[in-house]
Amino acid sequence: MFKHFRGDLFGGITAGIVALPLALAFGVSSGLGPSAGLYGAIFISFFAALFGGTNTQISGPTAPMTAVSMVIIAGILAVHDGDVGKALPIILAVFLLAGLMQIGLGLIGLGKYIKYIPYPVVSGFMTAIGVIILVTQILPAVGYYPKEDAEYVNEFKAAAEEEILENILKEEAGEGILVLEDFEETIRRAGKITEADMQKEAKTLAAKDASGVLGTIKVLPKALQNINWLELGLALATIIIIYGFKRITTAVPSTLVALIVVSGVAVGFGLDYRPIEQIPEGLPIPQLGIFTEFKFSALTPYIFTALTLSLLGAIDSLLTSVVADNMTQTKHKPNKELVGQGIGNSIAAVFGGIPGAGATIRTVVNINSGGKTRLSGMIAGILLLVILLALGPIASQIPAAVLAGILVTVGIGVMDYKGLKAIPYLPKDMKLGPLKLSSEVIIMLTVLVLSSIWNLVYAVGIGLVIASLMFMKKIGDLTATRSNVKPLKEQPWADEKGFPSKLKEEVFIKHIKGPLFFGSTSEFQQLAEQIPDTASTVVIRLDRMQYMDQSGLYAMEDILQDLNKKNIKVLFVGLLDQPKYMMQRIDIIPDLIPKENIFEDFQHCMDWILANIEDTHAS
Repeated sequence: MFKHFRGDLFGGITAGIVALPLALAFGVSSGLGPSAGLYGAIFISFFAALFGGTNTQISGPTAPMTAVSMVIIAGILAVHDGDVGKALPIILAVFLLAGLMQIGLGLIGLGKYIKYIPYPVVSGFMTAIGVIILVTQILPAVGYYPKEDAEYVNEFKAAAEEEILENILKEEAGEGILVLEDFEETIRRAGKITEADMQKEAKTLAAKDASGVLGTIKVLPKALQNINWLELGLALATIIIIYGFKRITTAVPSTLVALIVVSGVAVGFGLDYRPIEQIPEGLPIPQLGIFTEFKFSALTPYIFTALTLSLLGAIDSLLTSVVADNMTQTKHKPNKELVGQGIGNSIAAVFGGIPGAGATIRTVVNINSGGKTRLSGMIAGILLLVILLALGPIASQIPAAVLAGILVTVGIGVMDYKGLKAIPYLPKDMKLGPLKLSSEVIIMLTVLVLSSIWNLVYAVGIGLVIASLMFMKKIGDLTATRSNVKPLKEQPWADEKGFPSKLKEEVFIKHIKGPLFFGSTSEFQQLAEQIPDTASTVVIRLDRMQYMDQSGLYAMEDILQDLNKKNIKVLFVGLLDQPKYMMQRIDIIPDLIPKENIFEDFQHCMDWILANIEDTHAS
């Protein structure tokens, strides 16, 4: 582990510095405060690295996990009248359960099945995460907090009275008191309700009504009428520095520069800004209330929610693991990675941290800075703990608007622009009444819209069901042949029997025997590993590839780009209409595969090889 200590040290320190402002911002966004984000980053980074299956991965709170956590926290707080103290044990219990479920998912070997999630579902989900974060940060960016607007809160006074009375009736029902027989008890309890209780409940309802994308849009007119220009200025300055500093250098994280500069100006000039919540001093303390202050029955309504959170963390982490593999030319262990992430999330929950996953940007920074082993992730976690102990009181003076500005850039950055740009060019293969639309676009937009305005969890489930149904229909229409793109030893087809044996080392022939779709892309991506070092040309036989979806399209694009970088010539044989149309729409043809490199049959391809490669070989 210590063989690459110097690189791991620099990688871990750099990744930890990048993680600091994001951890604070995600903590604030979640609703549990900046310390929860910092605690999550510390424990998940350290323990996911120690027990995980991706050597260079840096883990911690991420945008998707925070967006889902935010919804969970808001829902539990609403049930507990906005009282964080009462709600915290059940919130952390849900996070702990999600971590334990992740460990279970790894132990039963679920990691290898993550690849079956189609690209349009992931694309729609990631873009929705960006929309949610971007929209929900508008209010703090302009300095408007709905529960502090007396006029807005007063609109919920009647609803607050109804809610309080309903709670009294529920209490009496739980105690076996028949209300119709004992009005006096109900009146006695109602008489104890003070104006302060009414106001508190009204604030809780106001905050709930203004939460999420639709809630933010609903109160946006009020926010624009009550802009705090100082808060808006701090948020805009943060955004400008984040994007502007990147143009000067990427050696220093622009997010950290923005955090230090804008916070320094706000504190140095004594500006009357709104600071973030106080970060507790000293070591993180275990939240034992998870085990002592609630009954298991209180957790049962959230079991499905915890499972969803664990699955999202698994997907988020393993996608980042693939990125790390591509950068380091290594192979991660997916099930071990899930166990490591589950251990990290479980321990973070016990100490009051929000859940997280493998973080792509931080992982890339770690690798580029020299990180090569799991030690780099552990160092990142230790660095954040040192920062907490040494700079906690200073960090508590950071303006809330600065973190809102950081989150705005996170929301913009997390959207899947590659998928959005492809919308006009994907084939319109579905008829909805008079309209013709692309099935891939329908799936992506369905997940995007439902995730943004309704429920992230259900949206992904619905997207998967639609994708599966559409896929089954297409495959049923096109072929009953099972997809087979993965054998390492290629058996020659009948028309290849006469291929010159002296060229077999120089020309590698690859067969694709069925659709290239989201379930077969990972095997296809192993193509680069199959090519012998002596090969200068790759022939891809596509005679039996009747169908290619968007996931397969981008997998093909990635492979061709890799082969181009290695100066390996690629020839297509037997390209059918649907895959050809898909590849033309995003310019794989002719940018990566010129038309003269596409042959109708293998005989024409062999004639070209004999005329070009054999001549070169002979000379």
